[in-house]
Parts: sequence; C-alpha cells; structure tokens
Amino acid sequence: MTVDPHNKVLSDILDENGDEMMTSQAGEGPSEQALQDEHIKRVQAENQAQAAAQRLSVAQTQFSEYLSERAATEETLATQAERLEEFIRNAATSDPASLAAALAAEVSKLKEGLAAAAMEVKSAAQQMQAENERAMAKRTSDQANLQNIAEDVEMKRAREDEDENGYSSGGPNGVAAAVNGDSEFSDAVDTSNGGSSTKSKESASVESHDSFRERAKYIPLRLDSGERWILRLLEGALNVSEYTDKVDILSYRNKSARVHAQIKDLCAILCGLTVAQDFRAGQKLISDRNFDELSAFFQSCFEIGRRHKVMNPEKMRDTYGKLCYMLMDSSEPEIIELLGFRCVRPLQTVSVVLEEGGAAAMLDDPLMAVATAEIASSGRPRAAVQRDIKAKERARDTLARKYRTKDVSEEDLLRCLYSISDNNSFLAFSRDPVDRMIQYLQHYFQPESYESPDLSLAIQGGSKGARLTHSHAKQYTYALQSMTLWREISHEMFKLWCLAENDMMSERNFYRLQNTGQGLQRVQSAPSVGRAMQAILSRCQRKLGSWVGSSVVHLGDHNVPNALMFIDKYTQVPRILNPLVIVLDEIPKLAAKDAAIAKFLNDTFGGVESCRKEILADFFKHAFDGSGADNFFDAGSCVDGRLTSAWQWTSKIEKKRYYSVFKLAGFTGFDGDFKG
Repeated sequence: MTVDPHNKVLSDILDENGDEMMTSQAGEGPSEQALQDEHIKRVQAENQAQAAAQRLSVAQTQFSEYLSERAATEETLATQAERLEEFIRNAATSDPASLAAALAAEVSKLKEGLAAAAMEVKSAAQQMQAENERAMAKRTSDQANLQNIAEDVEMKRAREDEDENGYSSGGPNGVAAAVNGDSEFSDAVDTSNGGSSTKSKESASVESHDSFRERAKYIPLRLDSGERWILRLLEGALNVSEYTDKVDILSYRNKSARVHAQIKDLCAILCGLTVAQDFRAGQKLISDRNFDELSAFFQSCFEIGRRHKVMNPEKMRDTYGKLCYMLMDSSEPEIIELLGFRCVRPLQTVSVVLEEGGAAAMLDDPLMAVATAEIASSGRPRAAVQRDIKAKERARDTLARKYRTKDVSEEDLLRCLYSISDNNSFLAFSRDPVDRMIQYLQHYFQPESYESPDLSLAIQGGSKGARLTHSHAKQYTYALQSMTLWREISHEMFKLWCLAENDMMSERNFYRLQNTGQGLQRVQSAPSVGRAMQAILSRCQRKLGSWVGSSVVHLGDHNVPNALMFIDKYTQVPRILNPLVIVLDEIPKLAAKDAAIAKFLNDTFGGVESCRKEILADFFKHAFDGSGADNFFDAGSCVDGRLTSAWQWTSKIEKKRYYSVFKLAGFTGFDGDFKG
C-alpha cells in the first residue's frame, strides 16, 4: 500500500512531540546558538530602525501640516492689519465716535489673534522640548542596558530563510516597503479649491458610493438556521482553543518550528469541528488526516463566523481575533501546502447572491429604500409606525415577486432584503449617535462666539492634560471635522471590514511579531484599508472646506499594528457616543418626571440646559485635546489620535462634576448596557 507523500509529511508533523522538537533545537551547539543570538539582535536593530523611520515620516508630515496652518493664521492676521491700516488712512473723513469704536474692535481682534498665535507656538515648543527630554532619557537608559533589551521581535516570512526566498527585508513586501508605502497613509489632500472635478462629478461620485448596488458589495448575507448551528459549533471550538497563546510566542528559534506549532493547533481545531458535526467523518479524519476532502466544510465554518461578526460587531469579542489570526496563518504557502487547501474563502454578500441569481437589477429599484428602511418608533404615534411597517412589508413582497428567477427564489430575495435592513440597523446604532453629537455641537455652540468663558471650547497645551492649543473657533472646527470623519467611517464600516480581512488574510502580506509597548502584536501593513481611509479623508476635507490638525492615518505601526486593530478601534465610536447621547436625551425627561431631580439640576448647574451645555463643553474640549498617549505623535491631532483622546476622556468620567447626572440617567459604562 502506497502512502500519499503529502499526508506522510503532515502526519509526521502531527505525531512529533513538542518537547522533543524544542530540545532538538536546543542541541544545535554553541556556534548555532551564537549565530541565532546574532540574528535576533540584528532583527531587533532593523526593527528599531524601521520604527524610527516611521516616526520620522509622521513627524515630517505633521510638521509640514503645522507650518501650513501657521501660514494660514499669519495670512489672517495680515488681513486684519491691512483693515486696521485702512481705518487709520480714512480717519480724516470718518466720524470720530464711530471710528474710535471700529478701531477698538479691530485692535482687539488683532490683539486676540496675535496672543492666540503666540500661545499656540509657545505651548507646542514647550511640549516638544519636554517630549525630547523624555525621549533622550529613555534612549540613554536603553543604551546603558543594551545587552538586556526587552523588546521582543520576530520577523515572519520576510526575514526567515531569506537565502531560500532570494530577497531580504527590503524586498517587495519587507520592512522598507512598509515604511515607504503601506504603514503610513499621510499624503495631504489639497482642499483649497475642492479638487479639480466639478460639483456635478463630485455629486455623482457620492451618489455612486452610497447607492444600494455599491453598498451590497460589502453587506454580508444574513445567516440562516443551518448556518447558525455551525456558528455555535465554531464559537465553541474557538472558546476552548489556545491558538494564539501557543503560536504568538518567541520561544521558536526557527521558522519550521513555528510552522509545525501552527499546523498542529490548526488541525486540532479542524478535527474538533468535524467530530462535533459528524462523528464518523471526524473519526475518519483523525485516522486518515486527509483534510482537503472536507475543505468545503471548513471554509464554510470560518466564513460563517466572519460573516456573523461583520454584521454583529458586539458579538464574538473574545474569539474573533483568535479566528482572524488563525486564518492569517492558514494563508501561508507552507500551511496551504501541508493542508492541501485554503481555509479562507470570500464572504458571501448580498451582491454575490443577486448577481449569481440574475436579480441584481433589484438593487436599482426605487422600492429598495422603502423595503429596507429603518423605522424609528420613539416619539411617533403608534398608527404612523404601523403604517410604515406595513408599507415596508408590501415593498419587500413586491420586490421578491418581481425579481425572482429560476436561480434565486423569493425566500433568497427576502433574505437579501433582510440583510440590507440589518445594515441599516447597524448604521442607526453606529452612525446616528455621531449625527446627534454633531447636531448638539451646532445647536449649542457657534464657531465665532461663545456665551460665557465656561462655555468656550478653547484649550491650551499643558493645561488639564491637553496636548493641543486651540482657540474657540479652531477647537469647534476640530471637533466638527473629527466627528464628521467618524461618521463617514461608521457609514462605510462594512466596506472597511471586508477590506481589512482581505489585507490580513492575503498570501502576499507579511507580518512580524513585535512588542509595540502594548504587548506582543502582529504588525502588518493594510494597503487596502489605507487607500479606503484616504478616500474617506479626502471626502471629508472637501465637504468641510478646511482641515485643522494632522491628516496622518496610522496603519501597520506600533500605534495600529494591523487591520484588525484598526477595525476594533473604530467600532468603539458608538460605544463612546451612544451612552453620552442617551444621557443628554434623558436629562429633560428626568427633570420633567421628578421635581427633586429638577431642583438638583437647578441648584447645581442652573437648569437642564446649563447642565447639558456643561457636559457638551467638557466633551468637545477634552475628548479632542490630543491627550491619551506618551507623546504628540502617538496621540496629538492625527486621525487616530482623535479617538485616543476620546477614550482618555471616558476613563476620567467618574471624576467629573456631572457624573451624578450620568448615574441618574442609568449610565453603567461606555462598554456596557443601560438599565430600563
């Protein structure tokens, strides 16, 4: 009887003892050990050089943007000086009283502008000097302990066996490529004239990217009952798995040992899934170890888990990262060769189902808006809500009957419509709170003036933890543009999520293990997500007409190590804003229901509206003040630093004067649920 060479290699790996594998490596001799130590130190030095190059790139971009802001500020001051000069020239022909008032106003405005500009430059210089001193002290300490460097680094694929691969880390997907291309997407967008395209083209572009046909490409198909059974099976397997605990460690001294550990844990999960689904098939798999015969089942299991997570970001919070990292490893050529198949397949989306069934025209039907609308019930009469529900049901049934074919049934079409409705529900949860906060900002605050010093949004670097120095008008614009960016990201989260999975599970996208200061992380570039973020950022800049702060997007560095961390970061936006919006909405209701609470609000804050304004002013100032990291470049005004500052604000909510109001409104936390 002949043995399949492929199965023989896989069986040898699965049968080998992990302890024997490690001891066999330990017996390589002192010369091998010395070479290995030298290699590790070289990799550490290269990683430090790459991190320094990334920081330099970010610093150069942010400094150029800062100089552009300074130039714009000085042009404004020069314009005010010219107006003052014109008043002085016309002094002889003007009424003395009106001239004196006009001159006083212009001088006051110019004085305020000069003082704000001087304060901003002074604060920036002081912060930069303090951060440089801390960096120098840390660098001196590191140099003194050079032999005991604690930073853990392991290059994966890009550096291992480079003689066999024929290129070094500066190759097509190595370190140099990450520094120059994918790790930082910081190209500034020229918004001085809104771009070269006409308004009609821009409007058409916006309409195209927001159409049902475009959205359906990234909306996963809702799970059916059979798929939900498989989902429970997968979640059970992932809950008991310790895959990342065993694989993402630095005890492996060569690439083959790491691959063997990956394949053993991956096969254990696959066998467990098969036994739970079909005992006889699982028994046969364990004895024959022929995994490719069940490739369709395995691909379906993992695709169902990924699809469920995209549609329900609050689910699988403990297991999704483990699943992604396992599938990331399964995309390696060595793992694919040993298993005989790829574990990853494309997500099943609404667009794919409709195109395969010949019913894609349904996405262009005018009834789609009614059939998938999110029906809001709060504050509306029951009759109006019921009328909308019935209209939605009629529209769904009409579309399903109209576009059914021999390849796609009415049930399949209804499932597609339900999936798009699920996406609209997701937008109501994640995007609508951002819209509400923008409305609050525009309702209670004006960019050019403020009611009282307490309601001024001005912040000063070094005061109350702020790293930025902004006038009231600049901070208003900064908060508005930050929330506008969050809104656009939330609106396109499904698309960004699909692109993130493509980046993570690409066969050509290498990663390395690195201690980023937040533990050992898989650092990997995310080119598709980076390009999509640049498009979103460009659209926001055109919409707002100006941009305060940096436009750097961190991806593939120590701040945002990979696309999974990027997605996790921005799914926190509704978890921050939803509780805040609920509290702000509840305050008037509490005062109306309970006279004691109304008296408390009047005595403490001066009334309901004053309480709201105090909460909002504190949020718009200190949730966007550049705090939350050790230095300006890791927090500051970059795209990701804005969200870092918001998280920093949430961590201090218990110390606020208005925290008791939050508790009265049912607040339990920014990552929990509200009672009642």
